[in-house]
Parts: sequence; C-alpha cells; structure tokens
Amino acid sequence: MLSVISCVAVAHELRFVALAVLVCVLGCLLTLNLFTRLRHSAGSRSFLWLFLVALVGGSTIWTTHFSAMLGYIVPFGRTFDPGLTLASLATAIATSGIGFFIASLRSSIAFPPIGGAVFGLGVAVMHYTGMRSFLVPGVIQWDTAFVIWSVLLGAGFGAAALLLATISSGKSAVIQGASVLILCIASMHFTGMAAIDVVPLKGISIPTQTISDDIMLAGVVSITLVIIASVGSAFLIDTRRLEEATSTYEHLALHDTLTGMPNRLFLGRSLEPALAARGDDEQVAVFTIDLDRFKDVNDVHGHRAGDAVLRELALRIKSSLEENEFVARVGGDEFVAWKSGVHDRQQVEAFAARMRQVISRPFHWNHQVVLIGGSIGVALAPDDAASADDLIARADLAAYKAKEFGGAKLEFYSEGLEELSRARASMAIDLKSAIRNGELEIYFQPQNDTKTRKLRGFEALLRWHHPERGLVSPADFIPIAEETGLVLDIGRWVLEKSCEIAARWPDDISVAVNVSAKQVAQQTLPLEVSQVLAKTGLAPRRLEIELTESGLILDQTHALHVVTALKALGVSVAMDDFGTGYSSLSTLQTFPFDKIKIDREFISSLTGNVQSAAIVKSTILLGSSLSIPVLAEGVETEEQLSFLADEGCSSVQGYLFGRPVPLSDCEAMIAEEYPGSMTATQTLRKAAG
Repeated sequence: MLSVISCVAVAHELRFVALAVLVCVLGCLLTLNLFTRLRHSAGSRSFLWLFLVALVGGSTIWTTHFSAMLGYIVPFGRTFDPGLTLASLATAIATSGIGFFIASLRSSIAFPPIGGAVFGLGVAVMHYTGMRSFLVPGVIQWDTAFVIWSVLLGAGFGAAALLLATISSGKSAVIQGASVLILCIASMHFTGMAAIDVVPLKGISIPTQTISDDIMLAGVVSITLVIIASVGSAFLIDTRRLEEATSTYEHLALHDTLTGMPNRLFLGRSLEPALAARGDDEQVAVFTIDLDRFKDVNDVHGHRAGDAVLRELALRIKSSLEENEFVARVGGDEFVAWKSGVHDRQQVEAFAARMRQVISRPFHWNHQVVLIGGSIGVALAPDDAASADDLIARADLAAYKAKEFGGAKLEFYSEGLEELSRARASMAIDLKSAIRNGELEIYFQPQNDTKTRKLRGFEALLRWHHPERGLVSPADFIPIAEETGLVLDIGRWVLEKSCEIAARWPDDISVAVNVSAKQVAQQTLPLEVSQVLAKTGLAPRRLEIELTESGLILDQTHALHVVTALKALGVSVAMDDFGTGYSSLSTLQTFPFDKIKIDREFISSLTGNVQSAAIVKSTILLGSSLSIPVLAEGVETEEQLSFLADEGCSSVQGYLFGRPVPLSDCEAMIAEEYPGSMTATQTLRKAAG
C-alpha cells in the first residue's frame, strides 16, 4: 500500500496526475449515466447508448492512463510507440463495450458484476498494452505480486461499480457506481505502476520524442474532454426530453385530459390528508355529482357537443370553488367533490346548491341551448365512514338515489341505501349462470392499418344479453365480475371462444383479447393461454393479450413473469389505455410490450385540444423510439386518421372503420376484405340457406 502511495506522490508530477483525476472523475460520472440509460433502453436505441458508453468509458480509461504516464518521472529520456499507444486506446474502447453490454443484460442479477469485472480486466489489458509502448533506454522489471494485485483490484472494483449502479436507483446509482469506477481505474493504474522498476542500460537507444509532454497532454486531454462534452450534451438533451415527457405523463396521471380537472387518483391523494387533518368538531363532506340528461346530449347533439359541455362545466366549477373545496372528474359524467371544515348541514346544502346552479345554467352549442342537471349524493366523515374509499362509495349510493327520484336533488347517505348493494348482488347471481345459459356473446371491433386502411385484426368485446334486463352494459357487469371473482371464469370463456373463432379466419387476421387484473394475478394464466392455443389451433402470433396498467402495478415481479411467459409462447402483449395509469413510462421501462394502445379519450379531443395532440404525438414518438407499434383507439373522423397517419401511428380502431359487431357481421367484413376466403361458419350458413 505504501509503495502505491509513494508511486503516486513521488514518482509522478502532480499536475499531470491532477489532470488525469479530472478526466477520470468527469468521464466516470458520464459513463455511469450512459450505462443507466443503456439498461433502460431497447431496440436500436440500445446500440447507440452502448456505442456512446464504450466510447466515453474507453476514452476515460485511456486518457487517465496516458496523462498519468506522461507525468511518470524517470531520470532519462523516454518516448511512446505510436502504434501500441493507439492499440491500447482501441483495447480500452472495445473491452468497455463488451463489459457494459454484458452488464446491461437484465435476465439475471449476475450479469452486472460479470460485466463490471470484464470492464476492470479491460482496464488492465489497456494498461499493460500501453506500458509496452513506453520506451526507455533500459529494461523494465516487473514485480509479479503488484501486477496480480492490479488486475484483481481492477476486476473487483469494476464488478462492484456496476453492481452498485444496478441495485441502486436514481442519482445514488450514478454517484456510487462512478465513485467505485474511479477506484477501479486509479487503483489498477497506480498499483500497476508500482510494479515496475526501470533499470537504465548503456547502448540502448530510443527514438527522440518530437512533441513535448505538455503539448501531448493538452492534446490528449482536450480531445477527451471534447468527447465527454459532446456526448454529455447529447445525454443532457435526451434527459431533458425524457423529463418533459415524464412531466407530461405525471400531469396526465393526475388530471382528466378532456377537462383538465383532477382525476380519481388526484382525488384520493387530496382527500386522505383532508380527513387526517379534520378537527374534533369538524366534518368532511364528500359529494358525488352525477349529471342528469348528459347521455341525451351525446345522443342528440353528438359526442363533440358532450365534450364541449364537459369542458365548459369544468371551467365553471373551477371558478366557483372556495377555500377547502376540491372537485375531480372521475368518469364520463361523474364528478366527486369534498369540502372540509364543515360544522353544520347548511354548509353542505349551500355547496350542493352552488354546484347545481353551476350545472343548470344553459350551455350553448352550435346556436342551440343545451340544458343538463345534477344529482348529488353526500356522505359525511366521521358519521357515515372514516376512509376515503368508503365515503366515496356511500356518496355514490346517495347520488344514485337522488337520480332515481328524478334528479337535480341532494341526498344524504343513509343505511337504507344498502338495498342498492343487494341489487348488485342479484346481478352477480344472474351473472354466474350467464355462461351456462348462453347469455354471453362476443362482439368484434375491427383494427385497421392507418395508411392502407387494410384490415389487420379485431378486438374481442364481451356483451351480456340478460333475459329480463336486456342488453347489459359491460360498464355495469364487469365491475361486479371483478368484485366477485367471476371475471376469471368469464375471462377464460372469452379467451377460448375468441381463439376458436379466430382460428377460422385468414392467417393475416389477428384477435386481441382483454385480460383483467385478477387474471394476471393468477399463476396459471400462461398455462391457460397455452392450452387454449393448443385446443383451438390458433397460431400464437395471431393472438394479442391486452393488459391495463392496473393489472400490473400491484405485483410487478409476478406480472413481469406472466408477461415474459406469454411472450415465450409467441403471443403478443399490448399495453391498453396508455397514459391513463399511474406511471405509464415506468411501466414501459419494466415490461416488454409489443404494442401501445392510446386511450380513446385522447383521440376524441385530438383535433380541438392542443394538450391531447401533444400527448398523442409524444406517445407515438415514444413508441417509435422504443420500436413498439402504436394503435389509437376511438378514431371516428378522417381528420383524426390523417393526423395519426402523419405522426406515424401504425394502426387504428374506432367507429370510422366499424363499431363492435356480432360474429356474422365480423365475418362479412372479412369476406369483403378477403374475397373467396369463406369461413366455416359462413359455409354452414350458405349450405343451410
């Protein structure tokens, strides 16, 4: 140890060592930042990051070595062999690339330390290649023990550096990894230098060094610093773009894109602290505001009119709020509000009256007057419930009662409203027998190529024909299926039936099947998919499994295992409703999706909302950067289609090409697209006719 310290302090000019340290610190910090980006990239972008990390890492090693070598003090002339010097540079870049490539492999935690050890060994190879270019009028003698220690220190610190950079997160990963990487380079170099002893001999001549040490040092360091500055600038630009995209999606995760109002997630984040801060003599009132006659607005005037009404209503609500009041849009025509610091019933009634007044004022659309109302239910903390979820649920029940009584009313929660839960239980009982009684049916909505308009496939969508209730909306029975666990049986039936039908279609046509969070949570999902494919004969490449972020975030490790197993079968996996979850960018980094589906809410306001357009553009650009195709849902107009085609969106789904239709209409579409490719079902129908 003392020999190494003495080598640094006595055998080197400190100004050369100082420059070597400067380059080493800057280069290692940038190298670890680039390595972090490499680990989180995919496709062609990963090769770009690998090239940059190899270039910066190799240049940092070599320049540190060469700067320190220029400062190595010998009492006679010395020079460097240019060929071997350049060979040592090439060695540094090549071994850095190999090491960081191995360390970037994510299939095992063993790869980062292995890659780091390769990097450290590369430092040693570069060092001793560079030492062969060190020409002196004498003989260089080596201390074998120091040589071995230099190699071990390089490999050990290299392995530790990349392991730390992998298991840590954020800035700490870069700082910890870079600190140990500096130790890797410095300890290897100076231990290796302590291993040499130069013995001068008469009669040995070396070429004359024509360029002074200062000029060589300035040239080498300047070139390396230019490389570090250039690559660092590109890294900062890319980081800034990523931060802007992250900021956009963070805002998106907390706000409704159509109205700009807080969404359900934001509601939960704001209500819990308000409940925790409630005084002993205070109440917190939670309101569910359900719009009356809003469906009529969409049916009579169209969805654009409905969107315009919602945007105007949001502006009115925002301007009417007072201190300690909060309103979020949590559904198509549903808002939830809370008011803290409530001391009496009159304050609750005054807030509800103010909201009803805001809602009932006339809206104007295309020179027509549009009138809506609001049914409001309220639950109070702590009298009715203590938690945010329970309060919202009971306010929902009260709002439902207000709507049943004609709307435009305020209803307080009472225990009698639990009858509504019994009605839902009754629907759950009916749902249990729906499969057995043949009441469930699969509708299919086409998915088309954005540019050629050619049919690419269909999304399978579930419908329930209740013998008494008629056609029940999935929005009504799917939540019940989720709550009761029936979604597992229903999901298996939908998967098998969809694959059975799709197996009769032409080979170019795929089928997309939605899988619920509860199905993802099961260990058996990949096995079930494999069995269905074997039973139906559908080629795995023609099946696409659609997952929403809510099905992935509760247990990401398990979900990643499921997704990986599905992809191993040859099945495609798509991220549905992209941008509406909690942390979509993080989810994309973690899961190897084959497709991104942009939620219909962004598309519906695409041409009239600058924010929606920016979000859609960012999503398509993100998909392109990650080599993941993007499908846009809810496309209804040629204007929307043209926008998406110009931005590079690969496929679309929406009313422009077709609504969800029964199997017979679906097969008619296929027959029109593929003349002569009569399906088995159509053949039977034709024979029967």
